[in-house]
Amino acid sequence: MYRALYRKYRPATFTEVVGQEHITTTLENAVKTGKTSHAYLFTGSRGTGKTSCAKILAKAVNCLNPHDGNPCNECEICKGIDNGSILDIIEIDAASNNGVDNIRELREEANFTPANAKYRVYIIDEVHMLSIGAFNALLKTLEEPPAHVIFILATTEVHKLPSTILSRCQRFDFKRIAPEAIAKRLKLVAEEENMTLTDDGAMLISRIADGAMRDALSILDRCVSYEGAIDSKVVAESSGLAGREYLFEITDSVLDKDPAKALEIINKLYNDSCDMERLLTELTGHFRNLMVSKAVKNFENVVVCPQEETEVIKRQASKTTLSNIMTCIDVLTNASIEMKQGANRRTITELCMIKLCSASVSQDISSIAIRLDELEKKLQAVKELPAEEERKKENPKKEVLGEKREDKSEAKEEKTQPVKEEKEKAEPKVAQRHDDNTEIIYDKWPDIVEKLTKKDPSMIPMLAGSSAYVYGGKYLLIKGSEVLRRYLNTGDYTKIIKRAVAEISGDNYTLGVYNKSEEPKQQSPLEGLVNKAKKLGIDIQED
Repeated sequence: MYRALYRKYRPATFTEVVGQEHITTTLENAVKTGKTSHAYLFTGSRGTGKTSCAKILAKAVNCLNPHDGNPCNECEICKGIDNGSILDIIEIDAASNNGVDNIRELREEANFTPANAKYRVYIIDEVHMLSIGAFNALLKTLEEPPAHVIFILATTEVHKLPSTILSRCQRFDFKRIAPEAIAKRLKLVAEEENMTLTDDGAMLISRIADGAMRDALSILDRCVSYEGAIDSKVVAESSGLAGREYLFEITDSVLDKDPAKALEIINKLYNDSCDMERLLTELTGHFRNLMVSKAVKNFENVVVCPQEETEVIKRQASKTTLSNIMTCIDVLTNASIEMKQGANRRTITELCMIKLCSASVSQDISSIAIRLDELEKKLQAVKELPAEEERKKENPKKEVLGEKREDKSEAKEEKTQPVKEEKEKAEPKVAQRHDDNTEIIYDKWPDIVEKLTKKDPSMIPMLAGSSAYVYGGKYLLIKGSEVLRRYLNTGDYTKIIKRAVAEISGDNYTLGVYNKSEEPKQQSPLEGLVNKAKKLGIDIQED
């Protein structure tokens, strides 16, 4: 019968335990000097060697021919413990034997001397699962056990143990095994099993295992069914990392602010029976990778993914900011919590996508943070004047706001146009006031500002305190801060303002920046009537 690799290559001595030298050295010395404790507590994440070290310690204290604190694995005691014929080594699963009665039976058995070995060893796995009553029943025996009894408690959640238990045990904390140590062990196992395991394949397995040797051997076991060398591609396929393009597509939709595309992908995944809760978990993991790539220079050592995915992560991370990524993780986490509370999974997922793609629809702090980031980007772009603006300062050239330069391909047509048209194209960028024209305060400007700021709240700081004047019946001169002046020079905002003016008043002005130190005085109603009459050709005699 085929034996799983993690069982076949389980450490038989302290020397074979990988990545826990700070523990194995201490236990070897304790066995050599005969100064073993009556109770041990092994704590750490899964697959780090807790149970393996407990069994090795149980053999070492009972071995007939120990070698430097390690069991010989050749004597009848060691062999009996391995095949289960020695009944003095008792393994208890606290998850299924967690009651007071189970511990009472253990206390009664502990009083009997060992039948074959020197010590009766109790290995209690997942000890945090014991009930409060069971812990209380264990206290006295754990503190003062018979001389022939050793307790070894193992747990992955040490914080759940009462302090009364912790104070009675010698505690050892098992660390996550380093990826390099796992990869080295995997290469040895592959060599023993006549497998061809590449370096990149071994390293990817070790990163997926997340510090657990047992998980790493299980992944390697899955790769055996593939023909040829076991490289990173084979590992990705066997461990489920391959075929995750939908995560990248959804992320691109979020970064491009395209909720329609994101909902289309969600609909397809839902129809393909994709679990929405798992989808949110995978998306959270992917955004975590983006976050790490923004925060860590060599993120490839921290992020678990094939080499080709790192390029996708770099590309997507470059399209956004770290604060935006963190906000997306918060939104995904909150959606996962809501989903666990029994809400409709598809609806929660779709709502989550809309929040991620359209920050403006949400009024929570995270969404406001996204909008502030976008506003800061725009302000930064204004501060960094392009070389074109610097050149204009040195050699000013007059040009009407919002008008584009003619392409070289249109140069010939430009030459054939009448001189009058060329002069119109050369209107001043900053419209100046002439004595023979009239300036009138544009009383519809507050309505236009209200319309613009409602549509785009990011324009509020720019338009605050601004005013506008009609000059010569042709120009609308806008007066405001230096930031507004620079934004108007970009062209895009000029088009937006012209469109708003046309919608509100029906007027079609050429926009300019007001460049006069003193504001013009507003005309009196009588002066306005006189000017209108003159425009209509009515002869007005003024006294």
